[in-house]
Amino acid sequence: MKSNLFYRVITSCLFIPAFVYIAREGNIPFLVLIELGIFLSSYEFYTILEAKGLHPHKSLGILASLILGLTAYSASYIFTLFTITLLFIVLSIPELTRINPDRAIFHISTTYFGIIYTGWLFSHLILLREIPIHIAGDYGVGLSYAMLPFAIAWTGDIVAFFVGSRFGRHKMLKRVSPAKSWEGAICGGLAATGALFTMRALYAPYLSVADTIILGVLGYTVAVVGDLVESLLKRDANLKDVSTSIPGHGGVLDRFDSLLFTAPMVYYYLRFFVV
Repeated sequence: MKSNLFYRVITSCLFIPAFVYIAREGNIPFLVLIELGIFLSSYEFYTILEAKGLHPHKSLGILASLILGLTAYSASYIFTLFTITLLFIVLSIPELTRINPDRAIFHISTTYFGIIYTGWLFSHLILLREIPIHIAGDYGVGLSYAMLPFAIAWTGDIVAFFVGSRFGRHKMLKRVSPAKSWEGAICGGLAATGALFTMRALYAPYLSVADTIILGVLGYTVAVVGDLVESLLKRDANLKDVSTSIPGHGGVLDRFDSLLFTAPMVYYYLRFFVV
């Protein structure tokens, strides 16, 4: 466990400064970074399905997920909706070419789910960074928008991990994730809210006190749900980690599972109530 924790710390120390630098630049460099995350997470997701004995349209699913990332970078909501609709239509066609129609429902639905789960949810990091484009604001502020879900999910996860390991007595969903406890989750939520107050003081003055509390609580709640969903998928496929692409963390999905749910929550809250 100590060795694994060491690798976690080293990986985080390398990734976070690199991410902040690229997110500050925004534009194409940030798009490329998130597209890389979409590609790896999509590949890992379809690997889970294959481990379960399913046969999704893996290559097409990954390609469609990447296309969703590109559409999120565009400034047109109509174009984004058009692309999503077109992908759903086009991706139904390859199933018609299979000789055996058995399990067609599973093939189509799992392919679609992968596109939404990895491609669309991950794309909200791009949407967050590009908010200033949509509101004609200062493009540099987009960095703080993009950092909010990380402050919520990762701060909460770290505190929940240590508190749960030491003081966790009441398990949340033992059949899905035996290590998760209510004590860890509650402390994680408090830590996430505290991290947002720090962000508010330093980089996010657009958040009111009420916004900060609501985002901290709601954001970390969906972060826990995202973590549990990925744990459920791995348990169903009898996998401990999706891959070993990130030392100490497992795969991209293992590291970003909570963020996949937090980023959309933060984005829509900001767009509806803040900016």
